[in-house]
Amino acid sequence: MRTTNVFEQFRNNITNFIISFTIIMTSGIISLAIYSFNDRSLMARNIETAMAKGVDPISVRCSYAAHDDSICVAYAITHGNPPPLPQVKK
Repeated sequence: MRTTNVFEQFRNNITNFIISFTIIMTSGIISLAIYSFNDRSLMARNIETAMAKGVDPISVRCSYAAHDDSICVAYAITHGNPPPLPQVKK
């Protein structure tokens, strides 16, 4: 009877762990989705505001983009003096 109690406790612990892990992962995924949605909606509002004020909307888009976004790299090259690339020491 004692070993059955130990196995029951172990099964309950595993079940509790799986349920807790599932809740944590689900809340993390939902949080990332909400963050991404809010980020995109904020960018859209800022682009609309920039167009109303006469600011180039591509520059607003590039303020949200990653550093290796090809559209923003091309925009930076054609609309200003980008800082020089660092020299590689030999």
